[in-house]
Amino acid sequence: MNVFAISDLHLSVNNPKPMDIFGPQWESYLDKIFLDWQEKVEEDDLVLLAGDFSWAMKLEDSVSDFEMIKKLPGKKVIIRGNHDYWWKSITAVRKILPENFYAIQNDALKFQDVIVCGTRLWNLPDMKKFTEEDEKIYKRELIRLRLTLENAKKLQIGEEKIVCMLHYPPYTYKEEDNEITALMEEFGVSAVVYGHIHAYLKQHLVLEKNGITYYLTSCDLVNNTLIKIDV
Repeated sequence: MNVFAISDLHLSVNNPKPMDIFGPQWESYLDKIFLDWQEKVEEDDLVLLAGDFSWAMKLEDSVSDFEMIKKLPGKKVIIRGNHDYWWKSITAVRKILPENFYAIQNDALKFQDVIVCGTRLWNLPDMKKFTEEDEKIYKRELIRLRLTLENAKKLQIGEEKIVCMLHYPPYTYKEEDNEITALMEEFGVSAVVYGHIHAYLKQHLVLEKNGITYYLTSCDLVNNTLIKIDV
């Protein structure tokens, strides 16, 4: 089983929202992603979708977006992004998921020898314009991060590798250690997948830090191709 990742698809089947207004990297981007996906992914493979899956505002409006992706091979695992406004309740989300789609929210799932966990995360304290409200959300997300990692650890009975999905970056552009990276190390995470950042805020696409590999997978930054995660 191979593991791939990509994020920030921003699908909008029901209410089309052209993404090419954000730059040439978004022109026909879904065609490129789908072609690459079909060339790389087998039915038994895992594809991690790290947030901002759909522009839909209501859960029922996201169904068409899931229908589009369900035709592609592989098992798909999603977490919530900051623009996934349709995601209100994990129970409701799971009820509408097509076959071979899985949603994670503070929990964890095992696929053969890979355990996947994750949470949305939030803006980091050392970023500009970090407000009191940001601090409240950030602290709540830290609790959720620990919870999902604890649940992943409970599933680890042997040599399974833990992959943690985030939507927001785990560090700032300086890529320095912080309490998020410390949690990843505490729980023995092998790889971290995240998105949210776009062309105007660059970081390393792949970064090795203290024994963990961090992958930035925003589709516009990775040439609209799926990134293979080394586990």
